[in-house]
Amino acid sequence: MNVYLTGIFWVVGAAVVGGGIGYLVRRFGWDEGRRDNNDAAGQVFTIVGGLHAVLVAFVLISLFDAVGAARDGSYSEADSLVSMTWAAEALPGDTGQRVQQLATAYAATVQHQEWPRLADGGTLPQTGWTQLDQLRRTIAGAQADSDWENDRKTEAANDLWQVYQARQARLTDAATSGVGSVVWFALILGSIISVLLPNLFGGTRMAAHLVIVSTLAGTIALLLYAIFQLQNPFAGGANIQPDAFSSALARLG
Repeated sequence: MNVYLTGIFWVVGAAVVGGGIGYLVRRFGWDEGRRDNNDAAGQVFTIVGGLHAVLVAFVLISLFDAVGAARDGSYSEADSLVSMTWAAEALPGDTGQRVQQLATAYAATVQHQEWPRLADGGTLPQTGWTQLDQLRRTIAGAQADSDWENDRKTEAANDLWQVYQARQARLTDAATSGVGSVVWFALILGSIISVLLPNLFGGTRMAAHLVIVSTLAGTIALLLYAIFQLQNPFAGGANIQPDAFSSALARLG
């Protein structure tokens, strides 16, 4: 199902449930005149709602930053791969051609084999690590006959190290993505409390009260849905695509 359509269902469903609870409380609960509760309930709601808002904002900002870092990291990895290949072209013998073949194979492995596993959480093949090790041995074994070739060899080795670091960060992001169970427990329980507390207020008309509770429940559900979709940078609402490696393959080709 489309991510936006699913989000609408989340919001509408939460709003209906929140409004239904509000109606039952006003219809079968206390009398309409509950204004004496407003001061005390308002202070409690301010504290609970404020703490919950801080938690939700912290989680959302952390996930947004993680998605941005993962996207930037993919481009850093691909750009370093291309830069390494260009630097290796200056090395003697067939080193440059061998490096280009391995770099092309590595970019294709990341795009076609690893990226689907990053999205579904499956086990990644060892092909990528093997290709990086072959690149390392190919560059390290090249014989530089001049200072200029030695500089290019050093540059290629440094770029390969950048590829390794960016790859390790990408795999770490995929392995450690998500919101912990304790945080989810705090988010869900805080949301329920935040939606239920306004039912203690009095003085408003039934229709106005239902609109307020429904709007609050729908807004909280929207934020929780955003958190749910941003848990994995390579799937869900974030869904980072391997565009960087597609571009790298085009340049390497």
